[in-house]
Amino acid sequence: MGRGRAVVSLTVDLVIFTVRAEQLQVLLVERGNEPFRGQLALPGGYLRGAETLEEAAVRELWEETQLDGARLHLEQLRTYSDPRRDPRGRVVTTAYLALGADLPTPSAGTDAKEASWMPVRDVLEEGFLAFDHGVILRDGLERARAKLEYTSIATVFCSEPFTIGELRRVYEVIWGIPLDPSNFRRKLTRAEGFLEPTGKFRTSTVGRPAALYSRGSAPLLMPPFLRAQENSLPSAGT
Repeated sequence: MGRGRAVVSLTVDLVIFTVRAEQLQVLLVERGNEPFRGQLALPGGYLRGAETLEEAAVRELWEETQLDGARLHLEQLRTYSDPRRDPRGRVVTTAYLALGADLPTPSAGTDAKEASWMPVRDVLEEGFLAFDHGVILRDGLERARAKLEYTSIATVFCSEPFTIGELRRVYEVIWGIPLDPSNFRRKLTRAEGFLEPTGKFRTSTVGRPAALYSRGSAPLLMPPFLRAQENSLPSAGT
């Protein structure tokens, strides 16, 4: 092994998920510069000056896609440090997971030629992302799936107010499995502080009016709502 200090550059990358057209979709950019010019990648870039990692993530999100990080749930995913992950040299990246409800069509900024939403399933099946972004995307997907089991994060994907059916569809799209409507309703409405009834209803052309809910104050889902392990990978959406 080599000795001495490595010259390291620091970057941030973002795995940004939303549910559009009843599919889990991820925001990708077409790279405008080498390496991998013209190839699709996760939004991201270099850490600047006195920035924190989170500040860099929010800035890169705006510069590359014109999306406001204040609209999203944003959390650190993990750090990737494989010496061979970037052909430009030793580049260590910290990835962030960002989630939002039916986010708008992005506009590419100065650092990207194009920015667009793509179904996660298609991206994983094709495996065409630059750098190690396919690995980062899979890690982000598994984090999102796991958090649905024990936190209230699923409601982030719903525009308030929402129905139980709309919330169930979020779970089905992200987990990639169908869920029994009655069982889902029973478990989620009994979870302490998870949902708040609004007392209002949404009418439709068929069936009874659907009760409307808003997000509760509880950050954790108690008891947890566990997915079937054999169905947890690798599909995403329908």
